[in-house]
Amino acid sequence: MQHELILILDFGSQYTQLIARRVREQGVYCEIAPFTVSTENILEKNPKGVILSGGPNSVYESDAPRIEPEFYEKINAPVLGICYGMQLLAKDLNGNVQPSAKREYGHAKLNIINDKAKLFQHLPKEFDVWMSHGDHVVSAPQGFEIVGLSDGAITAIENAERQIFGLQFHPEVAHTPLGKEIIKNFVFNICGCRGDWTSTSFIKEEIEKIRRTVGETGNVICGLSGGVDSTVAAVLVHEAIGNRQTCIFVNNGLLRADEFETTLELYKQNLHLNVRGVDASKDFYAVLKNVTEPETKRKNIGRKFIEVFEAEATRIGDVKYLVQGTLYPDVIESVSLRGASVTIKSHHNVGGLPEKMNLKLIEPLRELFKDEVRLIGRDLGIPNEILQRHPFPGPGMAVRILGVITEEKVKLLQSVNKIFDEEMKAFDVYDKVWQAFPVLLPIDTVGVMGDFRTYEKVVALRAITSTDGMTADWARLPFDFLQKVSSRITAEVRGVNRVVYDITSKPPGTIEWE
Repeated sequence: MQHELILILDFGSQYTQLIARRVREQGVYCEIAPFTVSTENILEKNPKGVILSGGPNSVYESDAPRIEPEFYEKINAPVLGICYGMQLLAKDLNGNVQPSAKREYGHAKLNIINDKAKLFQHLPKEFDVWMSHGDHVVSAPQGFEIVGLSDGAITAIENAERQIFGLQFHPEVAHTPLGKEIIKNFVFNICGCRGDWTSTSFIKEEIEKIRRTVGETGNVICGLSGGVDSTVAAVLVHEAIGNRQTCIFVNNGLLRADEFETTLELYKQNLHLNVRGVDASKDFYAVLKNVTEPETKRKNIGRKFIEVFEAEATRIGDVKYLVQGTLYPDVIESVSLRGASVTIKSHHNVGGLPEKMNLKLIEPLRELFKDEVRLIGRDLGIPNEILQRHPFPGPGMAVRILGVITEEKVKLLQSVNKIFDEEMKAFDVYDKVWQAFPVLLPIDTVGVMGDFRTYEKVVALRAITSTDGMTADWARLPFDFLQKVSSRITAEVRGVNRVVYDITSKPPGTIEWE
């Protein structure tokens, strides 16, 4: 390891990667490891600090995730337990943890009761935090001091001598406004980090890693989607091995209007990548015929993408690797790779992949968030025209059309999407939201157009604000903008007579509807 390291042990929290993101924002490198990693392996990594993540379990469940008993005695770095992590260390060190009368979820007020508490240096005596737990610590282990309370309940503990700290709330989420400062106190004031990890160092090290992986001979293909992630991955690999990488941009029939032709031209002219366009729309429609279940859609699309890539690899020859722009939110929502995390939904390029593939994967962005990827893309010289695009799912319109997919429905939604995009740019709101798109609902409603009664489709508009894609809030778009979009859609898109606006945050919803 060339950098100082903060190691995060994952106990299954959906927010684990947010902790890593908060650490990286301080310019400190961090890794996530499953809770099953041995103490010996942790010591070999020589971390400057260890963070125990939250998780969905109770410490009293028979199969609850645990760490080795000798961890607390042998670890020679500060330890911070968050939510489940605090409950676990309290129980392991002979404190008392009990189930709460009701699950505490949402905002709470933290009261600091010790001015010298190391995690809260230079912070106010009282501030808002975000809770999400079912158990709570009712008495701290011997040698620990209670330094924070919320409504009289123990919320923060520390053992300054042993350098072990616990927080019942989640400092990593945006709903804890001062959480960034708490993480900063842990990383710098307690762990003694300097901050030596940057996007520039990531690029250099990832390029070297790709070269070692691929070797000096053989070819690589990259699955381009036209979005930020796969583009940055492709440019990184191009920097490493040049034109030994062939980028495959597939028209799956589910892209936005005119996207296949315009994106191909953009790649060739602006980025000078070795790109090959493949129109496989008929094949994708075939595997989606009569399919309505979202998970089946994603898995069928994932398998078909791999079939197309493998066919192209055969034509190119001597191809052993497939490059994908997979990000961590895709991974954490698709599969339980790092411990006990609960699967939310499969993504076509992760949970939708077939068990057996002829190609090995290279996923240089797998541990990153979208905003980190954009920073890296900027350093690589990728134009804003690509970097500022809203995220677009690999399955495309298939997960934005609820129910059976048909070419007619895709064309209808493409027309709606084009209007939505045009008006967002005209009203100067496109760059103010993280993502915005329409969804075609599987229902018809009564309407009146002219003197005629109609019975046509409903379109839902979705626009959200976010910094990382793991949590999101619905965008408060201007009413006159929504009115203009609705009027244009119902007037210009034959088959739609009603437009609604989705005001659901994540959680409880997800960003996409499927």
